[in-house]
Amino acid sequence: MFTLLMEEEVAAIEQRRAARPPEPGAVVFAGSSSVRLWDLERSFPGAGYVNAGFGGSVIADSTHFAPRLLAPFKPAAVVFYAGDNDIAKGATPAAVLADFKGFVAAARADNPVCRVLFVAVKPSLARWKLFDVQRKANALVKGYCEREQGLTFVDVVPLMLGADGTPRPELFVKDGLYLSPKGYELWAAEVRKALLR
Repeated sequence: MFTLLMEEEVAAIEQRRAARPPEPGAVVFAGSSSVRLWDLERSFPGAGYVNAGFGGSVIADSTHFAPRLLAPFKPAAVVFYAGDNDIAKGATPAAVLADFKGFVAAARADNPVCRVLFVAVKPSLARWKLFDVQRKANALVKGYCEREQGLTFVDVVPLMLGADGTPRPELFVKDGLYLSPKGYELWAAEVRKALLR
């Protein structure tokens, strides 16, 4: 369900891009709040990566807005993080996979060679009770990425769990859901490696 707040966020992203358009073939980061809050210049200095994340979104929201947020830039790659909110709202692993397939189709509608990197749905302190569903959704998406050309599954999950098998608290801010600077450092290192593959 697309909200007025989402429309306002998307319009603000469009205004920023109009004022400073990225080069064609840029890397665009898309998805929910974990992307929106990501300081890409800090994580990838000088890379010119584009942040098109917006808060509270599920995968279908990014698919809906892809013609506005992705198509104009003909990105070489899209780094995508979503599915977390989907599962919190009751989506099944199969629904997460189906919606991700829809997003890939939208991202490639005018740009069939665009790479899409799916950052695994993260284990978090706040949503730990959903970990089993997240794990199953990640497994389905990973399988799909391995079968399809130009898709990469960025598996951050093992690195975000401590020796006791639960989420590492230092990777999160106080709410236990959003990433701390250390969390983003971990993600950036994995995304950097994936983009070089």
